[in-house]
Amino acid sequence: MPECEDNNPPQPVIYQTAEDGLADTIKPRLVALGADCAKVSVIDESERALTLLDERIEGAIRKTKAGLLILDPLQGYLGADIDMHRANEIRPVFKRLAKVAEDTGAAIVIVGHMNKSQSGGKGMYRGLGSIDIAAAVRSILVVGRLDGSASLRAMAHLKSSLAPEGQSIKFELTDSGVLSWLGGCDVSTEQLLAASRSGSRQTKENTACSLISAWLKDGDMPATEIIAKLKELDISKRTAENAKAILGVRSKKFGAISMWTNAGKEATPTERLLL
Repeated sequence: MPECEDNNPPQPVIYQTAEDGLADTIKPRLVALGADCAKVSVIDESERALTLLDERIEGAIRKTKAGLLILDPLQGYLGADIDMHRANEIRPVFKRLAKVAEDTGAAIVIVGHMNKSQSGGKGMYRGLGSIDIAAAVRSILVVGRLDGSASLRAMAHLKSSLAPEGQSIKFELTDSGVLSWLGGCDVSTEQLLAASRSGSRQTKENTACSLISAWLKDGDMPATEIIAKLKELDISKRTAENAKAILGVRSKKFGAISMWTNAGKEATPTERLLL
């Protein structure tokens, strides 16, 4: 790992992503970085979507002897029945996940978006959803673009419960996906958050958030209609579900029809948070 003197042996990794394609995005990035792809596994979601409460997570860690599980992004794996803005729904989910990490010895990294706060605000309150998410995890790393640079990024510690906070680390990310660590730096989480507010990029998830929020201002809409409208814009159902979780949109049934209702505040992801 960067800025570490000890070299640990390579370990199996489970990389679960709800946003990027495995064949056209994830594997090419791993190959470009020199990863041993034979040590990277994915839990099959072709027949059933994975959630944080899914027993397959612990089973896969034990079967592969994985030292690391990555879930990207958080809202993609909460499940349709969990509102990330409600503390009473979030707490048992993270309690279960913490138990899996403790029992298996694997590190679990969750990638999450942060809300678009124009007025700043403390970093702990910039994560989407309930503050209980930030309270439950043991370490929070903020990753963001350095102000004024197209390729330079930095990673800074926002929270560290089990050890002293580490020094911020600078790295370069090229268009081809190659990452180069550039050593320690003095960048703070506040500087990273300020830079991201001034230079956020539009993504399909951002677009989905904006459109869903606008549509639901006029009243509830059938889920199938929303998903169909987004599909016309090349926005997948999974991305639509992610946007739904970000916005705090709830589902309710009218007979056989599932309706989406805007029961939460709008929040648009602008940068990523490693929990």
